[in-house]
Amino acid sequence: MSQSPERMSRVDTAWLRMDTPENLMMIVGVWFLKPRLSLEALQARCTEKLLPYRRFRQKVVEDVMGAHWVEDPEFDIANHVQRVELEREPGQTAMQALQAHVALRAAQPLDPRQPLWAFELFEDVDGESVLLARIHHCIGDGIALISVMLSITDGGALPPKRRSDDENADEHEGEHDWIVDHLIKPITDMTVKTVQLASKGAAKSMDLLIAPDTPMDASLHMARIGFQAISDVTAFALMPDDSHTRLKGKPGKTKAVAWADGMPLDAVKAVGKALGGSVNDVLLSCVAGAIGAYLRAKGDDPNGQEIRAMVPVNLRPLDKAYQLGNRFGLVPLVLPIGIENPVERMYAVRARMQELKGSFQPIMAFGLLAVAGLLIKPVQHAMLNLFAKKATAVMTNVPGPAKSLKFCGSNVERVMFWVPQSGDIGMGVSILTYAGKVQFGLITDSELCPDPEAIIAQFAPEFEKLTLMTLMLPWVNKDVEVG
Repeated sequence: MSQSPERMSRVDTAWLRMDTPENLMMIVGVWFLKPRLSLEALQARCTEKLLPYRRFRQKVVEDVMGAHWVEDPEFDIANHVQRVELEREPGQTAMQALQAHVALRAAQPLDPRQPLWAFELFEDVDGESVLLARIHHCIGDGIALISVMLSITDGGALPPKRRSDDENADEHEGEHDWIVDHLIKPITDMTVKTVQLASKGAAKSMDLLIAPDTPMDASLHMARIGFQAISDVTAFALMPDDSHTRLKGKPGKTKAVAWADGMPLDAVKAVGKALGGSVNDVLLSCVAGAIGAYLRAKGDDPNGQEIRAMVPVNLRPLDKAYQLGNRFGLVPLVLPIGIENPVERMYAVRARMQELKGSFQPIMAFGLLAVAGLLIKPVQHAMLNLFAKKATAVMTNVPGPAKSLKFCGSNVERVMFWVPQSGDIGMGVSILTYAGKVQFGLITDSELCPDPEAIIAQFAPEFEKLTLMTLMLPWVNKDVEVG
């Protein structure tokens, strides 16, 4: 018996309606698997572990009041999990062809007549399989979808069943709440101080924004939200516009994608410890350095310039990490791209991170994004383009599992994902630590930045320069007495 339609929350409706031809609101990810995986095994695993999440069986039906989740009576796993052959242009490597395909899919909308997700399996790409996943943002934010994707790996269980008080729970690999302890908690620890002063207000505001309207309270809720939106827009409008570089401008309808081999996480930790900074300080410094180096190579002069990256901040309780839907805010992180000295740049990044502590901006952005998606298109675009004026990129920095995962018996060798860019923002930066390595990914508008691989190629050299300068700094071994 099919379930009755379910009203979509305000915030999820916002993400549904924020699709534009230039920026689709899809989260895109790739998994590299060895040994190779068959389509039959993938479809069976999705049927067993993904479809119990009802959002993956439901399609979206819009009406004048918003949208509903409706069980798809014609759901067929074959429409969502398909085998694809990798097409290679003359002279293209397999990786170049794969990156071109990912970029193509990132700019193609999902079929609105079906549940808004799709998996594509490349069974053999240079001896390994590649899984390409596309999921619409209205289904869930990055934290929720990472939790879901990890739960379908070998040993994973549906998150509500993860927590166990059984004294022998540790004997059952995957049954303890390792997603919360080793993935979600580090993300929140990184940013919890950013929103600590606004935590009570955040919960109250989000309850208003997330709960679907009812006839009795719709007008009151919208009045409150509208008042808050005015405050939010004013605050964002007072923020100075971002530095103008070739990476800013009106995006087109095509994307370019690149990613790089990982660098050792232990090495990053060692440099951060030596300089009195965090892993995030080091990585964000490398991002800023890579973008600055790219601009210099193009003949631009970024000296004295800073750009902002909108960074998602988790706002849901850790024990609710498995729940789908959107509960996150955004903070504008300043990247000092004009500082060439890698040590000086790392300290500048650390100072910018300190400035975010106690900020109300994640809550402010949450309300702004929620309201923007519910307004008429011209007003919605005007509000969203405030983000584009204030920022150059959207950036995610996700600590993943320390050990490699298995999926249908295959090793998950590498993982990468990208979040969408709203409004006229034309760049998305992804940093993911997985199985002891740090991996960088970049998705760009192909008109603003047709060669993201040139930026990706600068990450490792920037880290090497920072490492070399760290080794050259004076140091004292407190365990050795002199004289």
